Amino acid sequence: MWLRSLVIASLLQVGVAGAAHAAGPFGSVNVGNWIGGAFSNDQTGAFSHCAATTPYANGVILVVSQNAAGTWSLAFASPGYRFNKGENAAIDLTFDGQEQARLYATAYQSNMLTAIMPLNVVRTFQKASLMVATAGRAVLNFDLTSTGPVIAALANCVTKVKADGLEKAGDFAKGAARPAATAEKQASPPAGKPVKSKSGTGFVVSANGHIVTNNHVIEGCSDLKGNLTGEAAMALRVVSSDATNDLALLQAPSTATFKEVARIRDRSIRSGDSVVAIGFPYRGLLSSDFTVTTGIVSSLSGMRNDSRFLQISAPVQPGNSGGPLFDTTGQIVGVVTGKLDNLRIAVATGNIPENINFAIKTGALRDFLDNSVVPYQTAEPKGELKTTDIAANARAYTMLISCTGTEQADAKR
Repeated sequence: MWLRSLVIASLLQVGVAGAAHAAGPFGSVNVGNWIGGAFSNDQTGAFSHCAATTPYANGVILVVSQNAAGTWSLAFASPGYRFNKGENAAIDLTFDGQEQARLYATAYQSNMLTAIMPLNVVRTFQKASLMVATAGRAVLNFDLTSTGPVIAALANCVTKVKADGLEKAGDFAKGAARPAATAEKQASPPAGKPVKSKSGTGFVVSANGHIVTNNHVIEGCSDLKGNLTGEAAMALRVVSSDATNDLALLQAPSTATFKEVARIRDRSIRSGDSVVAIGFPYRGLLSSDFTVTTGIVSSLSGMRNDSRFLQISAPVQPGNSGGPLFDTTGQIVGVVTGKLDNLRIAVATGNIPENINFAIKTGALRDFLDNSVVPYQTAEPKGELKTTDIAANARAYTMLISCTGTEQADAKR
């Protein structure tokens, strides 16, 4: 009984930012384990929001809603929560172990946190299969199998109620189309081949304009571009690639000139040595300039003792892929390639690992460049530099790599 009561209370309140005077549901949203419908403001009788909810075995009830103004909300409710009204909390979300988002939630009642969902998060939530939510030390997993049709049904609910009124509310899951919130006003690509963009990082290794990045950054791309911070983008072409070692070599136009290029360290790095990672994570969300993170070499091998990789503690994010990893003298000691799949580890162990990231060693990089006949430069480590100086020097040759392709091509990766 307590569960049913909390579910109903959550449905009533999540879409109206804590207003206690709500009535419903009118009509229905029944998709998988999700239930809900349309709700009105009891004080005015006007349509308030559409919401759906489902309980999870972890004791948390997840509530999704869209209000009459089109704003989406995500709420976490539990009878065990004891929040002070008005209390705020940051909730970090990871979808399918890849895309991440941070929501800022408010406790409008003691047993529930409610957060506004930006449209980009709604789109990801709609497509994802699994979500890990982290707030403080709490780590919770949510199966999102039915969220696609739920989002569509709620958007259909808002559209129909605003057009026809609450008195004509029915089964909103029927005839639910693509949510209005996710519809993009853009030219339609060819049928079956939706355009998809992605980005990563690269760095110039020769005065002839050769650029190193990861193979997974450029795979499936039909239009490659690169630009230094603050400079115009230039068209790039692929010279060679190595899927096994996740490396790719790009070529800048012959008209491009580079005063400085990256130099590869000519001596092995040691476990415990300090490193600096530079790249362009979360393009469009974070700074348009590159970001700089620091850490150490945690291990001289990667997953399952793969000797081609370094394990590093310097934080990296999507978009850092292909970026340079420096030692404290400003020499290249690796190519950033990715991070541990936090979602899989969290599901397997119940804990989210921190700062376990990987870079391709210079041995594999140099073999790749030798095979591609690239006149790269090497250097002995001499005299430590401040991190600010390493970043300043890297600005001349560290590039944002962006491309467009198709979802089919991306799915083959």
